[in-house]
Amino acid sequence: MAQGRRSELLEKAYAYVRASGISEMSLRPLAAAIGSSPRVLLFLFESKDGLIRALLARAREDELSALRGTLPQGAGAAGWAVWEWLADPGNASLLRLWVEAYARSLGATDGPWAGFAAETVADWLDVLARADPESTPAHRTAVLAVLRGALLDVLATGDVERVTAGVRHALPA
Repeated sequence: MAQGRRSELLEKAYAYVRASGISEMSLRPLAAAIGSSPRVLLFLFESKDGLIRALLARAREDELSALRGTLPQGAGAAGWAVWEWLADPGNASLLRLWVEAYARSLGATDGPWAGFAAETVADWLDVLARADPESTPAHRTAVLAVLRGALLDVLATGDVERVTAGVRHALPA
């Protein structure tokens, strides 16, 4: 029973942080918004840090399930498929959450944020390697750097057309 309630509240909390952010999340407003209490959240997730770790894992799961297994083979085609997903406005809330967690993770040596950025870099490099096993680590790193920078630019400006032209220039198909 507790596991079912934990899963239910995790999904509700995930929807909440996708809409309102995670780095400044407070348990009382979160609990009120999802029909729970801070005490129940602390019981089910052991601590606020435990809840944040669960939410970050849930976000990574969403991100990776959207990309793994659906990418065309070849670095150029895979890079473009990833870019189309990143530029899709329907993914913006997940990607804003990712950027927030990524930035918060930089320099964190302990706590729920520690390691998140490095883990997501490894995730994305793995996705690109699966799509193009013949590519070099340096090439995959360059593709990832272009995509990550373009993502930040789109989230900051909303100018998908200009940024897509830049991605096209940097990652010819």
